[in-house]
Amino acid sequence: MRFLFLLILLAGIGIGVVYPWAMTNFSGHEIGTWRVYEQGRFRPVTVPLAVRDAPVRVLVDLTARTERIDVSQQRTVLTLTAATGGRTVLASTLQFNHSENPRQVSPQLPDKIFRDEAGLIAKVSPGPYLFTIGPGDAEGIEMRAVDLVLRSGVGEIDRRARPVGFSLMAAGLIGLLLALRFGGRRPQDPNSQPPPPRWGRGSN
Repeated sequence: MRFLFLLILLAGIGIGVVYPWAMTNFSGHEIGTWRVYEQGRFRPVTVPLAVRDAPVRVLVDLTARTERIDVSQQRTVLTLTAATGGRTVLASTLQFNHSENPRQVSPQLPDKIFRDEAGLIAKVSPGPYLFTIGPGDAEGIEMRAVDLVLRSGVGEIDRRARPVGFSLMAAGLIGLLLALRFGGRRPQDPNSQPPPPRWGRGSN
C-alpha cells in the first residue's frame, strides 16, 4: 500500500506542478525578450507578430532586490496590456506570488529574477502588437528591471490539471502517512508461538 500511495503522490506532483511549469517555460519556442523597465522608467514595446506565431504566451520577468515577493490578493505588482489595431487583446495584473524558485542574476549580486505569466494570445492577427507594462499598487518592492518574454506555438495548459494534481497529491500524502503509521503493525502468526505446556495424563 505504501508503494501505491507513493505512486499516487508522484502522479499528483507530475500533473499539478511539473506539467504546468514545463508547458509554461518550455513548450513552443521563444520569439524574443524585450526590456520594458530600467533605471526607474517604463517604456512600451511594439512587437510584430504573424499568424504562424499563435498561440503566443506572454511572460514577464521581474528583477528585484528581494528573496521573495509576498503581496496580498488585492494588490498587484505590475499591470500589462497588449493591443493591436486599436483593440485590446490582453489585459492582466501580475503578482509574482507563486515564484517560489526565482533565478539568480549573479552569485555576486543579491538580485533575483521572478517570472509570472500574463496570459495567452490564442489568435494572432498579423501586424504590430503594442505591449504596455506599468506599476501596480504594491509597495516596498525594489525593482531593478522588467523584461517582456514572448513564446510562440505554445501548448495550452489544461485547466483541470492543477485541481486534479493537487487532489492526487493530497490523497497520496494522506494515504502514505496512514500506511506508515498503521502499516508497521503486523498481526501475530499463531503458528509462530510455541504450544502451551500440557498438564495431566498424556503430557509425556
